[in-house]
Amino acid sequence: MILVLRALGIGDLATAVPALRGLRRAFPDRTLALAAPQWLAPLVELVGGIDRLVPVAGLAPYRWPVPPPYWAVNLHGRGPQSHRLLRAAAPRLLRAFRCREAGHLDGPRWIGDEHETRRWCRLLSWYGVASDPGDLALRRPPPGPLPSGVTVLHPGCKEPQRRWPPARFAALARRLVADGHRVVVSGSAADRPLAAGVAALAGLPPTAVLAGRTPIAELADLISRARLLISADTGVGHLATAYRTPSVLLFGPTSPARWGPPVVHRWHRVLWCENLGSMRCESGTHPALAAIGVDAVLAAAQQVDVAATPRLQAVSDATAAQ
Repeated sequence: MILVLRALGIGDLATAVPALRGLRRAFPDRTLALAAPQWLAPLVELVGGIDRLVPVAGLAPYRWPVPPPYWAVNLHGRGPQSHRLLRAAAPRLLRAFRCREAGHLDGPRWIGDEHETRRWCRLLSWYGVASDPGDLALRRPPPGPLPSGVTVLHPGCKEPQRRWPPARFAALARRLVADGHRVVVSGSAADRPLAAGVAALAGLPPTAVLAGRTPIAELADLISRARLLISADTGVGHLATAYRTPSVLLFGPTSPARWGPPVVHRWHRVLWCENLGSMRCESGTHPALAAIGVDAVLAAAQQVDVAATPRLQAVSDATAAQ
C-alpha cells in the first residue's frame, strides 16, 4: 500500500492532484490510500485512481490500518507533526520533506514561496516519481438539478482578511446582471447569511442564493458547468481551474504565485495588488484585496468571458445532449 497524507480542504486536495496521479502511475499494482477528512470523499472520487480513503481529522493521532504501508508520503506539510503521524503507520519508507526535528533527513528542502502544486511534484521527483503540475483536471460529476451557464459569485472565505467587501460583490452582481449574466451566490452553510446579504443588496431573488445548498459533488457540478466564477482565494477557485471554467480570483495576503492557477490560460485571471501584499492586517479585509475595485473585477470578467466563449458553447451543447 502507498499511504498519502493530505488532511486539509478542497483547494489543498485539488492542488495535490498531479502528485497523486504521479503516484498512481508509479505504483499501478499497489493500493493507493489517501488519508484525508471524510467529508472530502465525493471530491476524492472525482480525482480518480485512489483506491481507499482513510478518514482522518487533521493531524490527530490515528490508529492506522494494517499491514503497514510500503511508502508513506507526506503531502500535508513539512513536519514534524505530520511526519510523526505517518511514522506511526510504520511504513517501510517515509517520503517527505527534510525535517531535522522529526529525524527525517532523506528528502528535499522546503521552499516557502513555492507554488503549492509544484511543491509536491518536486517532492516526488526527489524520490524518482514523475508528475505533471498541469495535470489538474477532475472528473465531471453527473449533472444535477443546479443551473448551467450561470455566473457564480463566491464571497465567503474562512479568513476575514481574504474576503472582498460584500457591498462590492453586490455592486459587481448588479453590473453583471445588466450585462446579461445569470448570477448566483455560492458558499458553505456558514456563508449563507453573507451570501443572502450580497444577494439582497444586489436585488437578486432568494433562489439565487445557493450557499449551504451545494455539498461538494453538487458544488463541483455547478462550477464545471458555470459560465464564470468570481471568488476570493479559496477552494472553489481550484475547482474552476480543474474544470477550465473561466474565473477571476481575488488575492489579498497570499501571493497568487503560491496558490493561483499554476497553468496560464487566458480564461483564468488573478487580481492582486502586489505592492500591498506584505502589509499586516489584524482584522477585516487585507489592504491588497481592499485595493481591488469593482471596475477592475468587471473588466477582468469581461476579458475571460470573451476568451472562453467557445468553451461555454461546448458545455451548453454537452448539457443539452444529456
